[in-house]
Amino acid sequence: MAAEDDRPVSIASRRERVRAATVAEIKVTARRLLVERGVDSVTLRAIAREMGMTAPALYRYFDSHDALLRAVVADVYDELADSLETARDALGPADPGVVLIEMARDINPELDIRRFDEGVTRENAEEFLRGTDAYVDGLDFFAFKARSITFGACARLGVPATTAAPLGMGVALLNFLPGKMTFEEYFGFDGQPEREQALRFLLGLSPAMLQRSYLVDRSQVNLAEHRGPSTVVACQLCAGVASAETLKILLRRGPLVAAPWGLHFDAYRYLYKRTWRPWGYRNPVQWLARSIARRQLATWVPEGSRASP
Repeated sequence: MAAEDDRPVSIASRRERVRAATVAEIKVTARRLLVERGVDSVTLRAIAREMGMTAPALYRYFDSHDALLRAVVADVYDELADSLETARDALGPADPGVVLIEMARDINPELDIRRFDEGVTRENAEEFLRGTDAYVDGLDFFAFKARSITFGACARLGVPATTAAPLGMGVALLNFLPGKMTFEEYFGFDGQPEREQALRFLLGLSPAMLQRSYLVDRSQVNLAEHRGPSTVVACQLCAGVASAETLKILLRRGPLVAAPWGLHFDAYRYLYKRTWRPWGYRNPVQWLARSIARRQLATWVPEGSRASP
């Protein structure tokens, strides 16, 4: 009786092994065709011909041609990740700061780089900016304390400061120039909890919110967990726009916008907006936008943690 009870499990296991082997062979065949003949040759009919199967039979293993291609690409990325992890482990533990400095000096050996192991603090912010002609914000979106300290020091020292944020598939730009509206006057971070700072930073950077209409999965926006979607496209746009603005600041050539004016370009929607929020966070439109956003993002605003408007 025991043998009879075990038989269905054994049969199922054999079927699973056969199925797994067939799926692996299909993917190997698809990769070989991709390498040898190009992407246009990777069709279900061609793969079936190579394997001695019929094209309809492949649908037992993959729902569609796109599903097969996604599986092949996923395998390639998994192999790449494994290779990178192996290379990393072979090198042993490395200091990320040292690695970044070496990478920068590989590009420009004459770079003068000073390292602040304790980070930017109120005590060392002015030393951090000593000799600086312009500051480009490269901090993580959620580094609100360090950003507030750094931009505050820029305002005191008269250092032009630029921030460019990757939003969706676009870039939002703000400049804070000497003698103009300061970072604090525009965003109003002082005395606010982190969740409110996140909301003010997002809506201040992007009053037009051009990226909002194509956000498919809104669960990916969770400011409490420090999550917000952006893309490599947006990061590349940020690098280009911030570089162009900094070049104009240093050369004192070309038009410049300063807060409360800003720029927002979205490559996905082919849209460009020049934004304007006089009085910054005190602007009635910003006040209303924050009120609406708080209701929409109520899942991350705990009861009893209301911020001032």
